Amino acid sequence: MPPPQPPRPQAGAIAAILGGLRRAPQQIRRSSRDVVETAVSQLFDAAVQPHGVAASGEYRIEELARLAGSTTRNIRVYRDRGLLHPPLRVGRIVLFNDTHLTRLRLITSMLDRGYTIAHVHEMLNAWEQGKDIGDVLGLENAIAGSWATEKSERMPVAQARELIDDDAAFDRLCDNGLIKLAGEDAIILRPKLIEAFNDIRRYGIGIDTLIDVHERVLPHVDEISSILVQAGVDHLAHRIKPGEPLPADTEVAELITMLVRFRTQAVAAVTATLAVSIESTIENVVAQMLTEYLGKDPGADEPT
Repeated sequence: MPPPQPPRPQAGAIAAILGGLRRAPQQIRRSSRDVVETAVSQLFDAAVQPHGVAASGEYRIEELARLAGSTTRNIRVYRDRGLLHPPLRVGRIVLFNDTHLTRLRLITSMLDRGYTIAHVHEMLNAWEQGKDIGDVLGLENAIAGSWATEKSERMPVAQARELIDDDAAFDRLCDNGLIKLAGEDAIILRPKLIEAFNDIRRYGIGIDTLIDVHERVLPHVDEISSILVQAGVDHLAHRIKPGEPLPADTEVAELITMLVRFRTQAVAAVTATLAVSIESTIENVVAQMLTEYLGKDPGADEPT
C-alpha cells in the first residue's frame, strides 16, 4: 500500500501568484530579478501555510495546533500538566498567543528528543526561575544522560518489512546498519531516519533514492563530526597530556561536562548552518524554475 499523500499547499494562493506573474508585462517579467525574488517569497509563504493559517498573534486551539505541528489533544494535555500557561478567554472563545506558540514548539521539540513530560516541565521551570543556560544544560545532562542518542525500536520482522514496504530496500537498510535482524525480530536502529524517509516518500520520491542520498551524505557527516570533535579535543590538549597525571577530579568532571555541552552546541550550530544552506539552495532552484517558467510563456507577445 503506497504511503498516504501529504496535504497540498493552498492551490488557490499559488495559482493567484502565478497568474499575477503571467499578467505582468513581458519586459518586466523577463528582466527584473526583483519580480522573481518576490514570487519566490510569495510561493514559499503559500507553501508553508498548507492550511491557510498565518501567524496573527492570536490563535484558536485548532490554529495553534496546525502552526506548531501538534494536535488539540496534546495542547489540552500540556495545559493540564502545567506546561502551557492558561490562554486568554473572551466570552466562550479561548485564544492563544505567540508565547504559547513558541513554548508549544519547544515542548514538541523536547518530547521528540526523548524527554518525558515530567522532564520538560522541570527544565521549563528551571528556565522560568531565572537559571542561566549553564544550569539548564546541566539539568538537561542529568536528565538525559551524557548523550541524547536516538533510541532504537524493536518489532517483528514482518512488521518492519511492512513499515519499509519494499523488500529490496529493507535489505539495503540492513546492509547499511539502519536495521538489525535479531531472530524473529528487527531492531530499527535509526527510527527517526526511517520515519523521515517515509514522510518524504509521500511526495513520490523512491526509497532507493533516499538510501542513495543517505549513503552519499554519511561520509560528509562523519567528516564534519571529526572536525568538530577535534576542535574540542584540541581545546583540552593543554590540560590533559599523555603520560602526565590527570587533573583533579573536579577539573576532569568540568572537562567532560564541557565536551558534552560542546556536542549539544555543535549539533545546534551545524543544524542551523545546514538549514540556511538548504533554504538558500531551494530558493535558487525555485527562482530558476520561475525564470524558465516566465521565459516559456506560449501566450505572451514576442518582443518587437
